[in-house]
Amino acid sequence: MLCLAGGALLAASAAIHLHLWSTGYRHIPTIGPLSLLQAIVGIGLALALVVARRGRAALAGAVFAASTIGGLLVSVEVGPFGLKDGISAPDAALSLVVESMALVVLAAAAVVGARRPGLVGWQRQAGVAVPPPPMRAVPG
Repeated sequence: MLCLAGGALLAASAAIHLHLWSTGYRHIPTIGPLSLLQAIVGIGLALALVVARRGRAALAGAVFAASTIGGLLVSVEVGPFGLKDGISAPDAALSLVVESMALVVLAAAAVVGARRPGLVGWQRQAGVAVPPPPMRAVPG
């Protein structure tokens, strides 16, 4: 469930960035292409999370969410590439909330995935117990 929720949150973040790109950010050099790239990668990771439901995919999603948060905070504080946004910029606060939630959910999914490495994604999600391999008799 954590991977599904994290995937939905990454898809929401991607939708926010795609909306920003389509409503004007596409005309801003460097920032426009980065907004579109965030949307494309976010959708790809969201799909990977929903399909694979693996700890590594969750970790990649958490790192992506953290980097997107970092990008927003840098644009608010520093203003790279000639654009200094404020937290009151269109959808900035919403983006920060969605990406923070994605980071928490996906970090939790990555931890859960790391603790149960012997299970494949669907088994982990379904709570399927996998028996240990059979014991071999040792000649004596």
